[in-house]
Amino acid sequence: MSRAILIVLDSFGIGQAPDASAFGDEGADTFGHIRAACARGTGDRTGLRVGPLHLPNLERLGLLAAAGLPGPDAVAGGLTGSAAEISRGKDTPSGHWEIAGVPVLFDWGTFPRTIPTFPEALIEAIRDDTGIPGILGDCHASGTDIIAEFGEASIRSGRPIVYTSSDSVLQIAAHETHFGLERLYDLCRAARRHVDALNIGRVIARPFTGEDATSFRRTANRRDYSVPPPEATLLDRAVEAGRRVIAIGKIGDIFAHRGVSEVRKGDGNMALFDAMMAALPDANAGDLVFANFVDFDMLYGHRRDVPGYAAALEAFDRRLPELIAALRPGDLAIVTADHGCDPTWKGTDHTRECVPILAFGPGIAARDIGRRSTFADIGASVAAHLDLPPGRHGRSFL
Repeated sequence: MSRAILIVLDSFGIGQAPDASAFGDEGADTFGHIRAACARGTGDRTGLRVGPLHLPNLERLGLLAAAGLPGPDAVAGGLTGSAAEISRGKDTPSGHWEIAGVPVLFDWGTFPRTIPTFPEALIEAIRDDTGIPGILGDCHASGTDIIAEFGEASIRSGRPIVYTSSDSVLQIAAHETHFGLERLYDLCRAARRHVDALNIGRVIARPFTGEDATSFRRTANRRDYSVPPPEATLLDRAVEAGRRVIAIGKIGDIFAHRGVSEVRKGDGNMALFDAMMAALPDANAGDLVFANFVDFDMLYGHRRDVPGYAAALEAFDRRLPELIAALRPGDLAIVTADHGCDPTWKGTDHTRECVPILAFGPGIAARDIGRRSTFADIGASVAAHLDLPPGRHGRSFL
């Protein structure tokens, strides 16, 4: 036993899940479609990224084999496989909770695709509780698009922008200074109380800056207000055993800050990578560093930006040698994902896909672990590595 580093490339699916047709996602393949687009010579909007997708470090860890694709380094760097999801949703909490050993075997509440979207009684209750003059939006929308559409009106009127997606989520966007960041957080905490009865998984604060549609920018001060997992996760068992769980990025929010010893944030994937690397010297034997890299999903998957997603994957890949060099004897690192968000797919929602499992560290021999039937096998393996009690779900592949 030494340390465990669990890395979630948010939305980096590697091909349709066995039940993808039930979600309208038959044929979705985040990695495969990005790779194919790059092979056709797709460049980004500024011409900064051209040519085939170049991920030599992930491929040396077995990414192509995990995705069922041919390649010269099929299973080269550690344990290589994939996993399908058994949770009923294809959202962020469902994926992360299942990775941590707690599949979501119930149906989340969602909002209809009507306009207005939210029940009048819900909005009235939030208004009465917080004193806001009203809301803008009240629909299903992309976060960047709706801020561009309503941001200026929100600044003038003092009304926050409230919207949702196909996930179990209520999102509230407001200007960091004109509306106030702490006021936005207070509003989201109030909304969290009122959506509990509707079984909504998350209320998300989406602060932005700028003065007009051309300069609006969402900031790193996003905060998720999630319901807690329905039973003890890998994180809970680690903390109960006296271990530290260092959460990088939005991990703390996803688990309602339960089973989390410390949270470290970063504005963008590279800042999050820096935060993860800075956490490693602080992690002792038996500790867990759990990182989420949100840009893949938030900036590129949902925005259907294929070249942007490709460039972000390449940037992450270039930094992997830093992580590998920092691993100590006995360490276990795992790169995986929580769902798909195929940027070539219809709409702007997540896609139901399998995820890669690339597990590596000093002394870990190359081996194909095949297709796992649940993401919970990842949590079970981390628990076994850290000598923690097993949960009720998943089987270790170690």
